Amino acid sequence: MYVASLSLHDFRSYPEVHLDLEAGACAFVGRNGQGKTNLVEAIDYLSRLSSHRVASDAPLVRAGASRAVIQAEVVRDGRTALLEVEIHPGSANKARINRSVLPRAREIVGLVRTVVFSPEDLALVKGDPGDRRRFLDDLLILRAPRYAGVRSDYDRVLRQRNTLLKTAGGARRGAQEGALATLEVWDAHLARAGAEILHGRLALLDALAPFVAKSYELIARGARHDEATLGYRTALAVPGHEGTEPVPPGPAPDRADLEQALLDALAERRKDELDRGVTLVGPHRDDLTLQLGPLPAKGYASHGESWSYALALRLASYDLLRSEGDDPILVLDDVFAELDSIRRDQLAERVAEAEQVLITAAVDGDVPDGLAGARFRVADQTVRRE
Repeated sequence: MYVASLSLHDFRSYPEVHLDLEAGACAFVGRNGQGKTNLVEAIDYLSRLSSHRVASDAPLVRAGASRAVIQAEVVRDGRTALLEVEIHPGSANKARINRSVLPRAREIVGLVRTVVFSPEDLALVKGDPGDRRRFLDDLLILRAPRYAGVRSDYDRVLRQRNTLLKTAGGARRGAQEGALATLEVWDAHLARAGAEILHGRLALLDALAPFVAKSYELIARGARHDEATLGYRTALAVPGHEGTEPVPPGPAPDRADLEQALLDALAERRKDELDRGVTLVGPHRDDLTLQLGPLPAKGYASHGESWSYALALRLASYDLLRSEGDDPILVLDDVFAELDSIRRDQLAERVAEAEQVLITAAVDGDVPDGLAGARFRVADQTVRRE
């Protein structure tokens, strides 16, 4: 899979830009603030309908414009498709395939698959649980795009349930009884969607863990194969797992069992939830745990170890998608400047075989020789091929 052309209209800093790309390595070189990352961000947005840089769509639309348009020709297995997304902050986005409008924009998710390495990836190790949940869910959706709808449903139910908890917590006795009866209905909706997400995450954990161990061993000098391990921390009593330690990789329990576990946890925390007016259990409160030997990576790993772990997570994602029959587009967004020479060469050698690698760099020297290919000069929001 590779992007053969990219056109942007009012996306980020670009009023208009069109690029003809090719398979292999493509490097965008220019000083910071010139618009390099905006180009690769647009391709990644086509993959997930979200940005790896910001949480909302509003910053993606050029100042003064009402919408942004991303259009790309994507080649997969020798066939070309024209994909297009219109970004409308505050209202529903629109998507097209070969100029035919899709009923829902999210149906375009997964037609392009990207794995992005960026300086922000340190948050996977050092950041909050939300960064790691997003990592899991983004990869889950790339593997099975239907999870985009499941996650959307869960978020909608969660918002409505939280609103009801606030209302019920402050209501008089008679009104509270009616709100509690309604709350049981939302419990069922939340448990159903939450069990789907939890099942998907646990299955993903099991599939991803061996690739993480292998990637960390290759990247970190002197690391053992079993040094980097994953777990899943949840407040639920996961069937088949005893104790309070994170759930280790292994076959995911049945969805029905997870649904019941979530219902039981909601019932157990009902009083606390009414007091606080917020849902206290569910996938939105869980965390992916990262271990280096016997210690958690967060708080104990050095800066170099943290970078190695973050890279291992991204490389593992790439290897997992490839093992399932796809070759995602690799985006290396200003990554090489952050690495020492050894890690730089190891990463370049590791990804050189990808069908398409998109690189951003401030100077030519940040692009490894092993990733020589098409080169574009980016300056003052203009892009010129050399």
